[in-house]
Amino acid sequence: MKQFLLFIGCFLLLQLPGTGQEKNRYSGTYSLSFPQLIQLIETKEKIRIFYPPGELDTLQVLLTVSDLTKIQLLDQLLGKRGWFVAEDTDGSVYLSKGKPVLTQFPGTGQAAIIPKQPELPEKEVLPVENRLITIGDVDKNPAGSTVVLSGYIKAASSGEGLATAEVLAAGKSKTVYTDVYGYYSIVLPRGRYLLKINSAGMQSTQRQVQLNQNGRLDIELQEAIKSLQAVVVTAEKSSVTRSLQVGASRLNIQTIKQVPVIFGETDVLRVVLSLPGVTSVGEASNGFNVRGGTADQNLILLGDATVFNPTHLFGFFSAFHPDLVKQVELYKASIPEKFGGRLSSVLDITLQDGNAKKWTGNAGIGPLTSSLSIGGPIKKEKATLSLGARTSYSNWIMNQLPDKAFRQSRASFYDINLRTAFNLNKKNTLYLTGYLSEDAFRFNRDTSFQYGNRNLNIKWKHQFNALLSGTFTIGTDHYQYQVESATNQVNAFRLRYAINQQFFRSDFNWLLNDKHQLNAGLQSTYYSLQPGNYDPLGTSSLVQPKKLNREQALETAIYLGDQYRINSNLSISAGVRWNLFQHFGPGTEFKYLPGQPKDTTTIIDTLQYRKGETIQRWTAPEWRLSMRYLLTENSSIKASFTTTRQFLHMLSNTVTISPTDIWKLSDQHIRPQEGWQLSAGYYRSFASNKWEASIEVYFKRIANYLDFKSGARLLLNEHLETDLINTRGKAYGAEFLLKKPDGRLNGWFSYTYSRILLKQDDPLAGELINRGNYYPGNADRPHNMNLIANYRFSHRLSLSWNLIFTSGRPITLPIAVFNQGGVTGLIYSDRNEYRIPNYFRSDISFTIEGNHKVNQRFHNAWSVGAYNITARENPYSVYYVQEQGTINGYQLSIFGTIIPFVSYKIKF
Repeated sequence: MKQFLLFIGCFLLLQLPGTGQEKNRYSGTYSLSFPQLIQLIETKEKIRIFYPPGELDTLQVLLTVSDLTKIQLLDQLLGKRGWFVAEDTDGSVYLSKGKPVLTQFPGTGQAAIIPKQPELPEKEVLPVENRLITIGDVDKNPAGSTVVLSGYIKAASSGEGLATAEVLAAGKSKTVYTDVYGYYSIVLPRGRYLLKINSAGMQSTQRQVQLNQNGRLDIELQEAIKSLQAVVVTAEKSSVTRSLQVGASRLNIQTIKQVPVIFGETDVLRVVLSLPGVTSVGEASNGFNVRGGTADQNLILLGDATVFNPTHLFGFFSAFHPDLVKQVELYKASIPEKFGGRLSSVLDITLQDGNAKKWTGNAGIGPLTSSLSIGGPIKKEKATLSLGARTSYSNWIMNQLPDKAFRQSRASFYDINLRTAFNLNKKNTLYLTGYLSEDAFRFNRDTSFQYGNRNLNIKWKHQFNALLSGTFTIGTDHYQYQVESATNQVNAFRLRYAINQQFFRSDFNWLLNDKHQLNAGLQSTYYSLQPGNYDPLGTSSLVQPKKLNREQALETAIYLGDQYRINSNLSISAGVRWNLFQHFGPGTEFKYLPGQPKDTTTIIDTLQYRKGETIQRWTAPEWRLSMRYLLTENSSIKASFTTTRQFLHMLSNTVTISPTDIWKLSDQHIRPQEGWQLSAGYYRSFASNKWEASIEVYFKRIANYLDFKSGARLLLNEHLETDLINTRGKAYGAEFLLKKPDGRLNGWFSYTYSRILLKQDDPLAGELINRGNYYPGNADRPHNMNLIANYRFSHRLSLSWNLIFTSGRPITLPIAVFNQGGVTGLIYSDRNEYRIPNYFRSDISFTIEGNHKVNQRFHNAWSVGAYNITARENPYSVYYVQEQGTINGYQLSIFGTIIPFVSYKIKF
């Protein structure tokens, strides 16, 4: 009996809390993060360990122990830090700071039984930021294995994906950024993590996750309502130092809308022109120039559609509806492998998909334009529509001008944007994008001009798995212009020109592991150019019709790139893009006398090519290489080497894009433009991330850069090569940017020193420009300074101010007069030897917003300001006219006075 009672007593003793023997002991040196230690213990003991989020997630463990239980191990690690360790009857462990957790009733020795509480909706039980989210089964993967967490970061108000949002795994120093759709994918060792999510203009949030297997986690962010003095660390600030791109700039639409521009109309291109390294040849000019390149050397993409003429109304307005723009990215140096076909830069404009939860809209009215945009769900959470339109009514302002010629002139434009998104399921999304624009101008009832864009494409985004995604895009791009003159019925004519391209693009993104991210794709573009149709206009016209042969070509490219994270500080990106360009018939090739300049007098033969027959083939690789090294958490250095090629050329004898420019495909005589660029920079954020600064230097070489002979004829020229000159060039410069993204006072200051010099010393070209010496290109403007400042007096009243200074562009001037046989002529200086005066302008704008009640259906804002507040007569060009035997010089200014404006916008 005594033995039996002793057995029962020992049995009951073993059942008391804390008296059981620990079968697992811990010995050795532990060097890991605290979440990893918790994961190790939970896996080994088959238990759960609970602790509040916060400082323990970032704690690094470096501990040597010998034969300790789990409780002793945790107590040795945390006891000196003021933490208590408690264990309940089920073996679960509770960690608390300052006060221990009671796992039994005081004085009874019995486990505390907590009454079951009524079930509440999940969102009321615990705030989502403090709730532990378990993904996968703890027993499925071995300890130490890696898993993939992916999903979408979206705006809670609209359900639209947030591009470039930051996802940070605290304690691992691992950061990833979402793509243009808001999708992210991060590879981490199995364990528990605190994820911190940031996005510009949104409230930061966090999620506690226990990662056991691959899984998906979608997160919605609320719009930030910040106090005027608040400074929020956003993803864009971190990406300045951490991204691999050199010479890349990103702008969101909120930033773009703060900059005052002419007539109060928000303008994407005008804000792009304030970035370092970007200039234009003058006020009211079409296009822009990047690091000395010409306007046609920029690839402009609007929702994957190529836009050949990006402006309206002679360059006064950009062709992009600001209310539909999501973000703008400009690549000047390390151009991603998926982009090609242009020599200088890529401007990638992403459009909004539309609100997935409710219908919203914007409307605006200004002195010259009106706009309207709406967006909302076709089917809630499944399909969205975004539609916008703009039009001008500028003719009334011409009627007020005193000059009769202007009163009889007309100018107008319109554009329409369409964007739809269909979420078929979690892995498949379809996008439809359409763009239509038209410009019309007539001066003094004389020659009229019309030009416009037509673009349509469909994109399919497929998520193969958490690591591999792909997009497949097919579309068509069209640009045309028409010139008519009917003043003299005998000489009345109509000139038409068109460029068409159909394209297919497939792009893949593969997160190979936590160190490698691969990008690959196949792209193909078919070009069809109608170089010109010249026809009589009306039955009385005696004009002889003329039609040039259509040009056709196929450009195919395959690319592969790898972003490799060597360690937490050093990352590199390397890639190659291989191009094949084939120029097809039907067509005509002129053969010229060998060793002689190409001229109509040296043509010795003419070859005819059948339809589909290859006239010329070009193939070559383009290389991409960039490096980023983190010096500290807030500073880095970067470098890149990039080669580019361009097979499509814009031919113009004006310094800016005009409605009568023509595009030409590379052929037997016109070689592709080629270039390489070396860039390096230093990037830093400081003052608790309130400020960021960067300085970049670059040098690039250019080959087959097209220039023109004196007196060149471009329109309806059957043998253009006789009027073109291949030059080579060099460009170099330094760019400085200081930016304050947030706060009551925000904005940026940029300064650029840049040069573009060309050289033509080929005697077979027929003439030497400036005796074969280097001469400035048309876009050579050495000094360029921009200051953008925004100051918010209150939540309703803000002031925006910008100041611009640039060097005058090069110009060729007459330097002497001669008389021969009674005819007076001019002797000109070397090409681009002189410059027009420097350009200076300052603008100001006040924005007065309505109240900010959350539940108010309509929100409105007034903008009042002035363009060119100093009324400076900035010269666009200087020209000379022979009048009564003398040569007189004149200066042309586009805006020689202050231009006030008032605009009204409403959001609903």
